Amino acid sequence: MSVAILGPTFQDLADNVNRNISSLSLIFVGRATGFLCGSMMGGVLFDHMNQFFLLGASMVATAVSLYLIPFCKTAVLLITAMSVFGASVGVVDTGANVLILALWGDKGAPHMQALHFSFALGAVLAPPLAKLAWGTAASAQNHTESDFNSLVLNRSSKAASDSVFAVPDDMNLLWTYASIGTYALVVSFFLFGLFCKKHSRQEKSAASAQGARRAKYHRALLCLLFLFFFFYVGAEVTYGSYVFSFATTHVGMEESEAAGLNSIFWGTFAACRGLAIIFATVLRPGTMIVLSNIGSLASSFFLVLFDKNSLCLWIATSVYGASMATTFPSGISWIEQYTTLTGKSAAFFVIGASLGDMAIPAVIGILQEHYPDLPVVLYTCLGSAIFTAVLFPVMYKLATLPLQRQRKGRQKIEDQKALPTSSRL
Repeated sequence: MSVAILGPTFQDLADNVNRNISSLSLIFVGRATGFLCGSMMGGVLFDHMNQFFLLGASMVATAVSLYLIPFCKTAVLLITAMSVFGASVGVVDTGANVLILALWGDKGAPHMQALHFSFALGAVLAPPLAKLAWGTAASAQNHTESDFNSLVLNRSSKAASDSVFAVPDDMNLLWTYASIGTYALVVSFFLFGLFCKKHSRQEKSAASAQGARRAKYHRALLCLLFLFFFFYVGAEVTYGSYVFSFATTHVGMEESEAAGLNSIFWGTFAACRGLAIIFATVLRPGTMIVLSNIGSLASSFFLVLFDKNSLCLWIATSVYGASMATTFPSGISWIEQYTTLTGKSAAFFVIGASLGDMAIPAVIGILQEHYPDLPVVLYTCLGSAIFTAVLFPVMYKLATLPLQRQRKGRQKIEDQKALPTSSRL
């Protein structure tokens, strides 16, 4: 919820600092930069600190930053607060995955799916929460650029005397962020409570350390997983971000129909993440990745083939959203079967996913502007689906080949020990 709330409240935050939306776009850069720094710091800290304590402290920092964001009256202060928020969320994002693996190891696939389902559920619930909190203030999103500029001119003299940190004019904005911040603060209390159970935590850590394993090509696997998540997350965010504009400009849909298309993508995405909790109990992570790759490849191919067919667009978008849902948590559970992930390892591929989130949508926006008649978004999704479908068998071969050799070597030694001395000679 804390990550998704920025979208529906972006206009009100811009009003709060007397800026227009285009001049406040650096807020996303600040949040992304903080997230990357938080992921890197979290990866190092989780290998040297108690994980429950660090997660609890990060949730407290998240809550505090959410409390402070509505009080920021200047763009610089708002971007700074959003960077702190991004850093704390980056620590949580890395640490939550590491903690699931530390507690359940390669048996934690259902728990990993549940963790990522909660993220999708929060993203779905955040916009309705914001609308219910605003009430009639939601119409502020319909302000035109000229209306906003005239409003800034009328309030310019008052803005000059305003302080950089003050209570916002729109109290609904304050209560929206305060409610989510309070929820994060309550969650931190539970994490600190788990931290107090030192004895049981140490026993689990010892058991996890005893079961640690390292693949022969550990670093190569992490680099390939970095690329895998880079293209997967980039394609997911790109399609979710551009499907509305693509449907209206390229296909000619009405805005209400295009909004429904956007909703069905994220709706099937969240629903399949919920169903994956059950599927993960009967299917191995590798099988779920293969099924997701097949669905993504088929749906993106049909999107490119029938790019102006409305019915195909609805069906393929639903399948594409469902196919993309389980890939990320399944990928983490899959790699844990062959090599134990530390905090630094988890931070590495989380950074890859974050860079894909930042880079690919930005590049697609530039290309779409230069080639407005081409469905660049669909070509990107198809190219990413092909890349991930080809990359996963390479990763699988790299992960399993050393294990097969080791098993053969152990079996040969055991067979030799079982033979009589004369036979061995």
